[in-house]
Amino acid sequence: MKAGVRNKLTGTILEIKEGDIMSEVVIQTGESQITSVMTTDSLKEAGFKVGNKATALIKAINVVLIK
Repeated sequence: MKAGVRNKLTGTILEIKEGDIMSEVVIQTGESQITSVMTTDSLKEAGFKVGNKATALIKAINVVLIK
């Protein structure tokens, strides 16, 4: 799959919180975690499972950095 996104973080799915309409997927990427919220239909269609590899594509106009 090709996407016009420069910020790509690959990791392992740690946790899935599945709801009736929306679901939350947590990915471990190195020392950090990324959380994605999607419809439960999209979650099922993608076939994500805990332990799977996944890539977070991040496209945002604002990214806050701290030190």
